[in-house]
Amino acid sequence: MRDTPLDWTDIPYLVRPMQVADIEQVMPIERSSFTSPWPASAFEYDLLHNRHAHYFVVTPRPAQEAGEPKPVSWLNRLLRTTPPSPSPSGPVLGYAGFWALVDEAHLANIAVAPEWRGRGLGELLLVTVIDRAVELGLAVVTLEVRVSNLRAQKLYRKYGFGVVGERRHYYSDNGENAYIMTTGIITNAAYQRRLAELKEALHAKLRAQTAPPPAE
Repeated sequence: MRDTPLDWTDIPYLVRPMQVADIEQVMPIERSSFTSPWPASAFEYDLLHNRHAHYFVVTPRPAQEAGEPKPVSWLNRLLRTTPPSPSPSGPVLGYAGFWALVDEAHLANIAVAPEWRGRGLGELLLVTVIDRAVELGLAVVTLEVRVSNLRAQKLYRKYGFGVVGERRHYYSDNGENAYIMTTGIITNAAYQRRLAELKEALHAKLRAQTAPPPAE
């Protein structure tokens, strides 16, 4: 495991806080990813009125950011305090959001546009959620996932989530059950060592994608 922070400015993607102006692009991804999608008003409410909500989007990295000074940590850039642009640039490729509830981060949603899946962007968003939860002093990350969604479960298990319960008939579209999954304590040394290893591997994978593919 390396001793110096990774330089996340050399990957062709940028993760930043979601803005209300992003919702128009978020909704097609939401509708293509879930059989019972959230309405746009749910995202708008959380962004404007829910102080416990934290949402992020991933976009192609703007070309003008090349050569900028390296941040102390990758979240330093992600959570920079400069005023957001009223019209965010770059297409939204995926998004994730969580609610900070007492000592846990509850993953409310995470999705990537169909044509951008398989590139590690969902993993990048999940790492963002975990790192932000650590910064907020939260102890664990929790979520619900369909029992049939083996692909998502594989990613969650990779990051230390385990099944701790099951909600019967949780999904209204077909009555499918949901697994309740949670991490161990995300601030402990063992988890942080494993997280650092996973982030280094993810960084290498994303860095190899020298440029986003052309639009399909």
